[in-house]
Amino acid sequence: MTAPLFHLPPGSLDLAAVGVRLTLDGDEGHHAATVMRLSPGERIDLSDTGRIRVSGVVSGLVDGGLEVEVRSVEEHRRPHPELVLVQALAKDRRDLQAVETAVELGADRIIPWSAARSVARWPSGREAKKHAEWENTVRTAAKQSRRTGLPPVEALHSTRALIQDRLDVDGTAAAVLHEQADRGPGQVLESLGVAEGDGPRRLMLIVGPEGGVSEEELDRLRRAGAVPMLLGPHVLRTSTAGPAALAAVQILLGRWDVGTVPGR
Repeated sequence: MTAPLFHLPPGSLDLAAVGVRLTLDGDEGHHAATVMRLSPGERIDLSDTGRIRVSGVVSGLVDGGLEVEVRSVEEHRRPHPELVLVQALAKDRRDLQAVETAVELGADRIIPWSAARSVARWPSGREAKKHAEWENTVRTAAKQSRRTGLPPVEALHSTRALIQDRLDVDGTAAAVLHEQADRGPGQVLESLGVAEGDGPRRLMLIVGPEGGVSEEELDRLRRAGAVPMLLGPHVLRTSTAGPAALAAVQILLGRWDVGTVPGR
């Protein structure tokens, strides 16, 4: 069984080195010491929620947490391309279900999208609360899947903002999932020039809501450079499509081959 992972604030592991003893306190320290009851000698991993991961053992108990002796330090490279899930708002928390699974499958960034056919909406005045709910979903999924990095959740985007702020940026490629597309993941990645360590810096996977992407939106996205992509012969739910696309892309990029990419 892999060691439990605890997230520390960014920058907190910058000076970590083999043999150094670190203190895990705060909420994470309380959870490790009081809830999980980790004891001296047990393995433990720490992350700065960015690129540094420390593996160590519990060396002692301190007030409100644990003392950890560092056994190894890894610095994980940033992925190229960055995989961005653009997830349309959906009812019955299916959008959050998609985000949770996508993070477990390796999404590097999350963009909430208020699509034309989104039944769910973020009520005026509650945008910050809804955004925090998405961030908490990402944090929990990243911790459960032992990810070093914590994928950022961007602000809620309209279709216009998505095109102007994201698609119309150098180094960005995009695929919009659509049931009437005539090309699959492998063909789309080839047409966009996407490859591991080469090509566009980021790949956006755009997923519509329950009713799918409207024809007007699809046309606007295509004119902005997004390529329609088909995921097999079946119509997938909005909660399934994004994770399925991520899994397909990860395999095509070779990221799931043993020994190719360090765990993030």
